[in-house]
Amino acid sequence: MKLFKSILLFLSVITTLSTNSQTDEDVLKTIYTQSLTNGKSYEWLNHLSNQIGSRLSGSLGAEKAVTYAKSELEKLGLDKVWLQPVMVPRWVRGTKEYAFIESELGKTNTVNICALGGSVATPALGIKANVVEVKSFEALETLGKENIKGKIVFYNRPMQAGLIRTHDAYNACVDQYYKGALEAAKYGAIAVILRSMNFRLDDLPHTGSMSYGDLPINKRIPSAAISTNDAELLSTMLKLNKDVKFFFKQSCKQLKDVQSYNVIGEIKGSQFPNEYIIVGGHLDSWDLGDGSHDDGAGVVQSMDVLRLLKESGIKPKRSIRVVLFMNKENGLRGAEKYAKEAKKRGENHVFALESDAGGFTPRGFSFTCNDKNFNQVLGWKDLFEPYLIHYFEKGSSGANINLLKTENNILAGLRPDSQRYFDYHHASNDTFDAVNKRELELGTATMTALVYLFDKYGVHAK
Repeated sequence: MKLFKSILLFLSVITTLSTNSQTDEDVLKTIYTQSLTNGKSYEWLNHLSNQIGSRLSGSLGAEKAVTYAKSELEKLGLDKVWLQPVMVPRWVRGTKEYAFIESELGKTNTVNICALGGSVATPALGIKANVVEVKSFEALETLGKENIKGKIVFYNRPMQAGLIRTHDAYNACVDQYYKGALEAAKYGAIAVILRSMNFRLDDLPHTGSMSYGDLPINKRIPSAAISTNDAELLSTMLKLNKDVKFFFKQSCKQLKDVQSYNVIGEIKGSQFPNEYIIVGGHLDSWDLGDGSHDDGAGVVQSMDVLRLLKESGIKPKRSIRVVLFMNKENGLRGAEKYAKEAKKRGENHVFALESDAGGFTPRGFSFTCNDKNFNQVLGWKDLFEPYLIHYFEKGSSGANINLLKTENNILAGLRPDSQRYFDYHHASNDTFDAVNKRELELGTATMTALVYLFDKYGVHAK
């Protein structure tokens, strides 16, 4: 037994020395080769998506995902794997929503809708009323209460197709999702219907999170998204006939908070164990599809970063953590809990990387950091260019890691090609078959390469 342990120690030392003698180009090549020929991310995603499915906070799927992720991380031989308890909201959709447009009595067109996360239900028999179409909150004010009271407000502001950065187009529209019901209720609307956040015309409604703010429960009105094809139909019918009525029925409900968990795994640093580098995604998803792109991809990529570091013979100087956050979609409770506990323990998070933009071909990263650290990143561009990674810009990083920001640390977000992302975002077609194995594995390797470089060279104070 002693001889066996001595051989293992010898091989470990040889591997470490070999890695240390390699150039950064050599190490990155090893990382990419390992990911593309011996990756685990696609296999993990297959199980997460097809064996577990959707993982809305507080659901059985979310509970199963926590158990599965913890079990797989334990198999990697990390120094530590644990669950971090967090109370999360539990909203349930209920039976499938139903809706139609009534052009005249007895003449209807069935349309596709889905309740927004956090919405209240309609009355048991549904809601039917005349419709007011608007494209902004300012339009509500212009119309006034006399033209809105007792009607359904139809928000029909499309994503701007002329914007190359698709997340910019999404951010310019998503306020109508989040605040649409709150604003319309001020003018006496009895419900809101919102055009799905999606570039293409299809029959798939896209859900998302909404809020009533401090609106009393008895003043809250139902909120649902309508597919882009059906939004076009409704808009056209309203132009031809202002007396068109809309009917919809949904039975969603907000239940009591339940306990869930962030899943965390760690490789302890060999030289600076109290400096932490984290990589992560969010384990929860919406309930219409199986959340493969949002954010199953980010979860399995983050898990595989730690595995690839070990497989590539890299002995990190700093402690590397994978953090799988719970409840990003409708509350960010997991992110808040992790940041609170990290601050309580005085942990020094020098670098945090999040993947939450789908499993498409990686293009690069956006960074929240000081100029000195960003210039260091720019000095690494040549290392990534052989892998067609060229996007290195300052910008937002990720919702789950934002609370970890300090004056001198670095936050980063993986930036895959985003042109197809909103075809799937929060819709029923966000499923495993929409993810390309090679694209997913390229993203994993790209994340691992950046973690390796920051671990090796550290961060710089102002």
